[in-house]
Parts: sequence; C-alpha cells; structure tokens
Amino acid sequence: MTTTAPMAMEQIGYGDLYARWERGNWRASEIDFTEDARQWREELTDFERTAAIWNYALFFWGEDAVADNLSPYIDAAPLEEQKYFLATQQVDEARHAVFFKRFMHEVCGLGDGSIGGALAAIRPQLTWGFSKVFDRLDTMADELRGDRSAPKLAAAVCLYHIIIEATMAQPGQHFIASYLEQRDLLPGFRAGIENVSADEQRHIGFGVKLLSDLGAADPRCRDAVADTLREVIPWSTAVLVPPNWDERYITVFGWTMKELFVAGVLSQEAKLRMAGMALDELPGPAPVPVDLPPEERAERGIALLKAGVIGEKLGPPARDPETVALVMDTVRRGVDPRYKLSEPLTLQWDFTDLDQPWHVRIDNGSTRAEAGTAPDAKLTLRVRFEDWVDVLGGRVTPPKLMLTGRLRPRGSLRVLAQLPKIFAARA
Repeated sequence: MTTTAPMAMEQIGYGDLYARWERGNWRASEIDFTEDARQWREELTDFERTAAIWNYALFFWGEDAVADNLSPYIDAAPLEEQKYFLATQQVDEARHAVFFKRFMHEVCGLGDGSIGGALAAIRPQLTWGFSKVFDRLDTMADELRGDRSAPKLAAAVCLYHIIIEATMAQPGQHFIASYLEQRDLLPGFRAGIENVSADEQRHIGFGVKLLSDLGAADPRCRDAVADTLREVIPWSTAVLVPPNWDERYITVFGWTMKELFVAGVLSQEAKLRMAGMALDELPGPAPVPVDLPPEERAERGIALLKAGVIGEKLGPPARDPETVALVMDTVRRGVDPRYKLSEPLTLQWDFTDLDQPWHVRIDNGSTRAEAGTAPDAKLTLRVRFEDWVDVLGGRVTPPKLMLTGRLRPRGSLRVLAQLPKIFAARA
C-alpha cells in the first residue's frame, strides 16, 4: 500500500534539489517596501494591521528559530549530498528572517532595526501552541546532537519538515498570498512571501525524500515518526488560536479557522503518504482520527480546543454531554492496536465531578466508549473529569495524580500496570 509514493520519491535526487536552490536564489535585502509602507498606513484598517502583525510575527519568529536549529540536522544527515542541501536550507531560513525583520521594522515600525530588537518586539504575539512546538524544536535539536541515529533523525525531520513546514507554514503562506493578491496589497511583501513559499516547497520536498529514505533503510523510523506526531499534533493544533478566541484575526482576510485547519490536515496527510508513512499505516494509535474526512477532523480539533481539552489551560474544561463524549472517544482512539488481549477488557472511569461514569470496552479490533457503569470492569479509575482531561492534554501524568491522591484505581493491579502499553504511554 505504501510502495507507489516511495518509488516516486526515488525519482527526486538530492543533487537536483540543490540545483533548484541555485536557480531560485533571491535577495531579501533588495525588496522595495516603499509602496507597502504607504498601503499599510492608508489602505489597511487598524484591526487589519493588528491581525496581520499577529500572523506575520509567527512566521518571523519561526524562521529565526529554524535557522538556529538546523546545524544538528546537517551533522546527523548520513550523506554528503543531504548535508549540502541542508546547508542551503539554513541559508534560506536566515534570508527569510531578514525579510520578515525588514518588513516588521520598515513597514510596521516594530523593533530597532536589528534582528534581536524585532524579535523582542513581536514576542508577545506568540501563541501557546506556537511556543510549545518551537520549544520542542529546541529540545529535538539538542537530542539530535547527542543521538544521530536514523530514528532520531526521522523524528527530527518529521517535526521540522512535516509538522512545522508542511502542516503549519505552507498553508499559512498560501493564506497570506491569496488575500494580498486578491486585494492587490503590499507588493514587496507579497513578492517576498512568494519567494519564501518557493523555498519552503523545496525544503518540504527534501524532507519527504529524506524521510522516505530513512524509513526504507530502518523500520524503527516509522515508530519514531508516529511517536512524534502523537506528541506534537495537540500543540500544533493550537498554533493559530487567535487572541481571546477572536476569529476575526483570520476571517478579516477572507478565510475561516476551519479552512486553515483543513489545509494543514491535507498537506500533512499528503506529505506523509509521499514519504511512505501514511497516517493510517503508522504503528500504534493513529495520531489523528484517520477514519474521519479532513473537514470533520478540523471541526473536532477546534471543538477540543474551545472546550479546553487540548491547548492552553485557561480554566476548567467544558462538561457538557457533547464534550464528555468527545473526550471519551479520544480515550477510545488512544488504545494501542499493537497491545493484544487474550480476552476483552473493560476499563471504567468514575468521574467525581460528573453525574455518571464512563467505560471503555477493548476487544481486539473493536473498541468502544459508552456512558454508564460496566459490571465487568477489570479496573476502575476514580478521578475528576478535569484531571483526566489534563492527562489527555499532556499537562499531568497518571503517576503524578496517583501520588497526590487525585487518581484512585480499584481492581486488577496487573491491568493497572499495563495501562501505559494499552494507551501507548499516554494514559
């Protein structure tokens, strides 16, 4: 099922990708922002300027961060041709940062003209999800310095090229370019974004090919990619949560939050399939609900964010029946299909802050979550719904809840010990 895409990737050579870089060079220092500055002052409303700065700030910070973190990727790449291309990518990322810095300073009036000054000026714009993803990029780079194995490099490429570039940046660049072109705004910035997009397309192509090659050589890479996706997707889903959940930060430019989510879902799915690592074929629990169409995945992600299940914790999660059912369906989907049972297993949650318990029945190949008491439950977890939501959101671990008395298990100690394997170390 995964042979066609990898075979297609064999037709792309690292030397060809390098040659495309030479042909595609452009100069961030020579873009003329004169007309941009006039239009910024005279043709955009106050709110449009506020919304644009919020959006562009994420790109600027991201370009600087990825430029800083590429060196260990170069060191870990097994082939010289791969190292050479990654060196060109580091140059590209630095050029992108210079481009955004110039625009922020010369058009938006932010910063003192230096990279550091501009970054300090836009730091308050960074979202919780954005910070979590790029903090992980920092730690991933540190891990790669100490571990240059194929699985660690595959995890790093998944984070950088698939999640950050293909899932987050590429749809965002299309979003920006589309409304600037439709309204004939900011000609210098628009030209720069088009150049940035062309560079990123080349980077993503390299990442897909490298991931394909790594996966073909070492099957452990598939586990590394799956683990990275399960870890980071809850954060990347929250990257574009606008200030105070004011979706006008996106809709003012003609798109909806759902449309941006769908674009990210489609891009991620396509790139992983091309790398021979289709989402529905990765080991362990599916990183996303692959049985749902992209539109429903987007709606689900937004619903989980708005309910406080994933994303930044700003208070107690919603407890309406729809949210509770969505949470327990998420628990159901977290069951690792690699964990084989000799007989069906039922787990029950007695939520102390809800009116009724829930249970999950696991039967090899068939798992379902239902409200109510299960008389055959082998293990019952007495816990607040809010605390279990924090487990799903990655904010707390079950052992910590047990140590503080906020999670009280009752029933089979053997099943309790197996929970990390049953839920791929998430529950």
